[in-house]
Order: sequence, then C-alpha cells, then structure tokens
Amino acid sequence: MTREVPFVRISTADAVTTLELDSPHNRNALSTRLMAELAKGLADAAADPAVRAVVLGHTGKVFCAGADLSEATGDDPTVGPRGLVDIQRAIVDCPKPVIVVVDGHVRAGGLGLLGAADLVIAGPASTFAFTEVRLGLAPAVISLPLRPKLDPRAASRYYLTGETFKAAEAARIGLITEAAEDVQAALKAVLEAVRLGSPQGLAESKRLVNTEVVASFERDAQERVAQSARLFGSAEAQEGMRAFLEKRPAPWAR
Repeated sequence: MTREVPFVRISTADAVTTLELDSPHNRNALSTRLMAELAKGLADAAADPAVRAVVLGHTGKVFCAGADLSEATGDDPTVGPRGLVDIQRAIVDCPKPVIVVVDGHVRAGGLGLLGAADLVIAGPASTFAFTEVRLGLAPAVISLPLRPKLDPRAASRYYLTGETFKAAEAARIGLITEAAEDVQAALKAVLEAVRLGSPQGLAESKRLVNTEVVASFERDAQERVAQSARLFGSAEAQEGMRAFLEKRPAPWAR
C-alpha cells in the first residue's frame, strides 16, 4: 500500500519545528486536507516542551494561493470559512512564536496565515494580493487577524482593488514584519533571539501582543463565517470562481 505524500512537511531540529506547505497541484491552496495536516503540526509543536518556535514556510514559487476553489464550490459553503477560522486561531493560540517565511506569491486566504502569525519574513520573490473582490467575494474571515494589524487606508486600497504588491509595501502597511533580501539570514537572527526567551516569557508575551487579535476572533468570528458562506454560495461568486477555474474573464470585468 502506497503511503500518501504529505501536503505539509514537518521536521524538528534545534528546538524549532518547521511546517512546510507542499501541495503543488493546487499551489498550496487551503484544502481541507492541508489545513488538517497544518493543524496537527501546530498542535504537536505546541505540546512539545522541547520546541521553542514554529516556522511556517513553503516549497515552490507559491506560499499559498488562498481557498481551494474546487472545494469552495461544494454543497456546504461554511466548511472552508470555518476551517480557515480554526487554523488561524490555532496559529494565534499556539504558545510558541509562529514565524512565517515567504519567498513566493501569497493570495487571498493565504494572507490570513500571515495575519495570524507572530512574525513574517518575506523575500524578494514575494508578492501579495487580496484577490477576493475580483471573484465576487470579500476578505471576510482573514480580516479577523489582519484588520487589527493593517494600516486602515492600505486595507481600503488593497481590499477594493485586488492589486498586487511586493514585500516592501507589505512591511509598510503591517502585513509582514520584515522585507529581507536573504530570508534565511533574517530567520536565523530571529530564531537566535527567540531561543534566549523562556517558554513562559514567550507564551505570555505572545498573549499580550495578540490581545486585539483574540478580541477580534471572539467578537466577530461567527459573523465573518456567515458573511463568507453567504458570498461563496452566491450566484455572483459561483460564476466568478468558475471563470477563475476556467481561466476566463469574469462577466463583470471591464
């Protein structure tokens, strides 16, 4: 019997667990399986007293393409949004610092993983876009961790236009922590600093900096799931997603 190739590659060394998104067939989209494997990796790292930090990275040229639209067109439009709430909250609630390392493209729902993370280091190949608006959707669920962190004027621009922007702009608006020419060198410096922190100090400090993010989840999660489900189930969004999957312009594009 052939063993399934994992969508998330997990390794632990030098007190750091690395979770590497590796689902090339759908550009690391947030499928049910990928999110389940990611949740398992986070839970195991959280429970391991030898682990001091978690690094979330990727293989290939895409960190995450967002929702798995092949699943999003299914019978229950709440499955994807609820799953994304859960995985974002798992990152926020993990008592270890979660550091995202990106050197590729991040779109739509993938930006929620960045928002939930404690630190984000992005390399020169990184690009970012809130593409939901072009599909008849909105960045509903990912706003839970992102809106407390993003510059409000920048959120207005990029939510409404769906424009693509690079790492320097992402750092300016609060989407990422650092735009780095050498992401591995930048990561090494951060991990060296984190290893000097005590487990209790790291957990409690993370709790402090995430106060507004946790409040956003507690206050708005159900409403954002309902909004996302309503939009994903709408005729307009279903047509937008079909157009995207079929690689043709949406009917409203001018």
